[in-house]
Amino acid sequence: MGRGRAKAKQTKVARKIKYSSGGTDLERLRRDMGVGAATAGTGAEDIGDAAERAESDTES
Repeated sequence: MGRGRAKAKQTKVARKIKYSSGGTDLERLRRDMGVGAATAGTGAEDIGDAAERAESDTES
């Protein structure tokens, strides 16, 4: 018992972080995660190409 106040504070802080519209530095995040500028895309192009190759393999 007695954890209610601590949990409420954690929830408040988590909501503040989640919904804050602060300036997220995406370039710094990429550097921190080790993602280069060339690989910074979403990868949707690669997924589309793979799907097309899979379809052509099943047709032949």
